Amino acid sequence: MVTALNRRLGGGLLHHANGLPDHIALSLGGREYTYHEVADTACRWAASIVAAAGPRPRRVGVLASRSPAAYLGVAAALFAGAAFVPLSRHLPPRRTRAMLERSALDALIVDAASLPQLPQLLDGLPHRPAVLLPDSVPTSRGDLGHGPLLHAADLAAAPRLERLPEPGCDDAAYVLFTSGSTGEPKAVPITHANIRSFLAANQDRYRLTHEDRLTQIGEQTFDLSVFDLFMAWENGARVCVMDPLELSAPFAYLERQQITVWFSVPSVAAALRKNAVLTPGSMPTLRWSLFCGEALPRATAEAWQAAAPASIVENLYGPTELTIACTVHRWDPHTSPAQCVHDNVPIGLPYPGLHTLIVDEDLTPVADGATGELCVAGPQTTPGYWQAPRLNAERFFVRDGERYYRTGDLVRMHHGQLVCIGRNDHQVKIDGYRIELGEIEAVLRRAGAVEAVCLLWPDAATITAVLCGAPDPAAVSEACARTLPPYMLPAHVHTLKTMPLNTNGKVDRTALRRWLEEGSVPGRLCETRPHS
Repeated sequence: MVTALNRRLGGGLLHHANGLPDHIALSLGGREYTYHEVADTACRWAASIVAAAGPRPRRVGVLASRSPAAYLGVAAALFAGAAFVPLSRHLPPRRTRAMLERSALDALIVDAASLPQLPQLLDGLPHRPAVLLPDSVPTSRGDLGHGPLLHAADLAAAPRLERLPEPGCDDAAYVLFTSGSTGEPKAVPITHANIRSFLAANQDRYRLTHEDRLTQIGEQTFDLSVFDLFMAWENGARVCVMDPLELSAPFAYLERQQITVWFSVPSVAAALRKNAVLTPGSMPTLRWSLFCGEALPRATAEAWQAAAPASIVENLYGPTELTIACTVHRWDPHTSPAQCVHDNVPIGLPYPGLHTLIVDEDLTPVADGATGELCVAGPQTTPGYWQAPRLNAERFFVRDGERYYRTGDLVRMHHGQLVCIGRNDHQVKIDGYRIELGEIEAVLRRAGAVEAVCLLWPDAATITAVLCGAPDPAAVSEACARTLPPYMLPAHVHTLKTMPLNTNGKVDRTALRRWLEEGSVPGRLCETRPHS
């Protein structure tokens, strides 16, 4: 029975609900939820999903943030045999609406704080999902139109779903949306086999037990959160959801909760270091300190190691398409500094069972030590973007019987470790979020600009937009703010009469950057700073 349970993501949660029913699975907002409570509630919600959406729902959205519905909703979707699709009220409603249309949800779980957005999101939606409102009483049925609508009392009265649908290894466990160059978010399905391979590799490495306590820092639309939840729940550990306000000085929280595993983007640690609060010995309970999502600066790794002297610091790397992370480097104060390039920690070596190629533009392997694009194959590779055959043809290729994903990251081997040099396209990372600059450009064009180019300037964390043919740059910026999340908004907007072109007739981005750096953009009409 345990083997059958463990084939599905979430099987460990059910297993530990039987073996460790009173052990804490989730700490959230001053409240603790036992394994029995989480599993029992999720099984009742799963029964309601199946009753409302049919015996085998395929995708269940979770429109919730840092609430019981956010975490129990994920478990309920999995227990119903569906993939969970995390959504966030903190994103512009237009973006969330696009995700709803793309994913064709069978059911949608919504917490109380997200409920005000629901009428706008569902209005005219071609495929109307069943809606579960675990925090609400029946006061809003008229606002949501027709379709199954279940409130807190309905869910509490539902029986447990005793015979859980058994998903196949190739069925999606979750679907995440990432930035897309065409202006529409890309849907990335991750299968049960993908995530199982990832969890097994990480458990072999970290050996978590029911005594461990893991942080949960990011939103569930960010795939690092999947590590937190399921490395905890599959191994009987506790996941502790941090309030974002606590990140400015997390030390009291870590001590109070006796946190043993930290996982975040490096910028969180860099901010603590910048504010001079990352002091030696300030995090004594940690035994693992893990970073992923963007480059880890050497100085940040050194400061964190001093602040958490009993922990092992590791730098993980991986795009969503390769299931959270696919390479890892263990920081060694004696050897790692010499392995750093551009003062960033190496991304290390691939997980067991994964195959890597470093190739040039023609997909030919480069010489040893040369720089090229990192391509990865193996059991963690997504089956492909949802309903995007052209994009799949661009990003995946088969060689020697292995299906490789082109990461777009330029790497090389250096002292036996992979080091990341940069990107080979217009994709960037800011605060751990992977962003297609082309998506921002597409939104700017739809908002009224004839041409739009986005660059990282004056630093690697600032987006600057250059527009041509925009009659009202301020209006374009406002329209952009209604469509894009805050981390994608340009901090500076320049308007030109004409764009510079290279010899191929394409916009000369190098010339634009040079003009910005020199402060001599020709024909500049105006500059606005709508979000600085």
